[in-house]
Amino acid sequence: MGNTTLSSTGIGGGYTSTATILVLFILLVIVLTSVSL
Repeated sequence: MGNTTLSSTGIGGGYTSTATILVLFILLVIVLTSVSL
């Protein structure tokens, strides 16, 4: 939520980077979980 707003406004570069890393980490966890199953 609010991700598209941050992208359009372009404010908070550090926050955007942190959010991107968080998303990548979540995707990594999902992939590892899928492989484990």
